[in-house]
Amino acid sequence: MDIGTRLQEIRKASGLSQRELATRAGLTNGTVSLIEQNKTSPSVASLKRLLDAIPMSIAEFFVTIEEPLDKKYFYRADEFTELAPQFGDPAVSLRQLGNAAKHTLQMLDETYPTGADTGPELLSHIGEEAGIIIQGEIEITVDDQIKVLRAGEGYLFDSRLPHRFRNVGTDVCMIISACTPPTF
Repeated sequence: MDIGTRLQEIRKASGLSQRELATRAGLTNGTVSLIEQNKTSPSVASLKRLLDAIPMSIAEFFVTIEEPLDKKYFYRADEFTELAPQFGDPAVSLRQLGNAAKHTLQMLDETYPTGADTGPELLSHIGEEAGIIIQGEIEITVDDQIKVLRAGEGYLFDSRLPHRFRNVGTDVCMIISACTPPTF
């Protein structure tokens, strides 16, 4: 997905200038310009701040497939929606199960390569988050607490608290997580 063009289309459809969006998101006008020109890739946290200023969830931003008329209960791995196709270097992968806009729960299959993180800015959004580390280890910051969790361990917190995920280990970290309501 062309993140820059998509952001620009949504910004314009919302009647916002680059400067106004940047001000609302607490970013510089130059940063918004570089993102829209695809000259820089936003961190998960930066994109979340931009979309919160519109307002729109990351899930809504990346929805590109039509929902079938028939009810769908089962999904193959290739039917998950990638919510973070270009975030960071190394890139974080956030794959969503189904269309979260049609449910009260958002399920994610998260992959953090060694050194990957959600960005230096802390995330914050309405809801609750929970997850179980399936493989590797992840450093999670929630409010004023920092903890490294390993495979088999988990977390549960109010998503309004500032938070960040960072792979400080030597292996890829995989997490299965949930967010309710689906505001991420």
